[in-house]
Amino acid sequence: MGTTPRLARVTTALADRRPEPTLERLLADLVPPPRFAQARLDNYVPDPAHPSQAQAKEAITEFAERLGRPRGGLRALLRRRPDPARGIYLDGGFGVGKTHLLTSLFHAADGHRVYGTFVEYTHLVGALGFQRAVDLLGGSVLVCIDEFELDDPGDTLLMTRLIRELSDRGVAVAATSNTLPEALGEGRFAAQDFLREIQSMAERFEVLRVDGEDYRRRDSVATITALPETTVRERAKSSDAASLDDFESLLGHLTRVHPSRYGAMIDGVTAAHVTGMRTIGHHHDALRFVVLIDRLYDRQVPMLVSAADCDLDADSDPAAMTIQQLYTPELLGSGYRKKYFRSLSRLASLAHDGARSVSAERAVQHPS
Repeated sequence: MGTTPRLARVTTALADRRPEPTLERLLADLVPPPRFAQARLDNYVPDPAHPSQAQAKEAITEFAERLGRPRGGLRALLRRRPDPARGIYLDGGFGVGKTHLLTSLFHAADGHRVYGTFVEYTHLVGALGFQRAVDLLGGSVLVCIDEFELDDPGDTLLMTRLIRELSDRGVAVAATSNTLPEALGEGRFAAQDFLREIQSMAERFEVLRVDGEDYRRRDSVATITALPETTVRERAKSSDAASLDDFESLLGHLTRVHPSRYGAMIDGVTAAHVTGMRTIGHHHDALRFVVLIDRLYDRQVPMLVSAADCDLDADSDPAAMTIQQLYTPELLGSGYRKKYFRSLSRLASLAHDGARSVSAERAVQHPS
């Protein structure tokens, strides 16, 4: 009896991928990412040391129960137009459970609802046109916006107008961010020139502050674990559906792919391998890399990374190597600092998963 030939392992480079997702794909992606597919209010466990977490959970529960109820009473019914919907805005640091709460709200709501990141909505508007996007999203009970960050004046005007029009149609909007609504854009562009637009959006939200520690740090995942370059390359070649990229080439490629397509760019990738990681000193590179890390984190794709100018051998202990400075102090002190710190936390978690897989494989190959 013949044996089935083993299929060759295929290693791809993210830098070779130029996804062109269809409109159908863009719409199909407006759901919570795999990491949070099972997030529910029942399995959100507030930290007793930070009462705001329990308060936020209670507020989200009540908000979900109110969705779909008529607003404005008899007066609104007589006008045949509801009062503008009130939204809910989860503000707080990274790793405190805001996305868990947002996806829990999505799952708790009845009726049609959509979920996406800020950049996914701006790209959707670009693909559809503003009015068509409003008409499409305007049929929803709830629109969830994760990672609400205004990085330029154009996005400010676009998203504030979108939220106003959806709210006027009775659509509830829920968002997460590391910045209070009235402070969006602070330290990044001339926010005072757009203050009225920002404030008009902020008035539509009930702001919930969520305090706490980064849960990834609580799980002792605080540093970015690096591996020898030879280990990273060998693991990529021996793994199914892995990607392998040089850091410089990857950063260059990200400038040629719209950030809203980064999710499609990692389709089917089971582990991402990156060699020669070094300090990033410019916002345009750093902000794109942040989005890529976010999408890898959403998809639960472990990372195996090596650092530039590192000459440790392949048998070195993975725990002995860390990437100490991915972003310059200037970037970490800028108006985007919360984005950068979030990505450091998420990258540390992904790199921890990658290094742990190497240690587990070695334990199997060389049992004590």
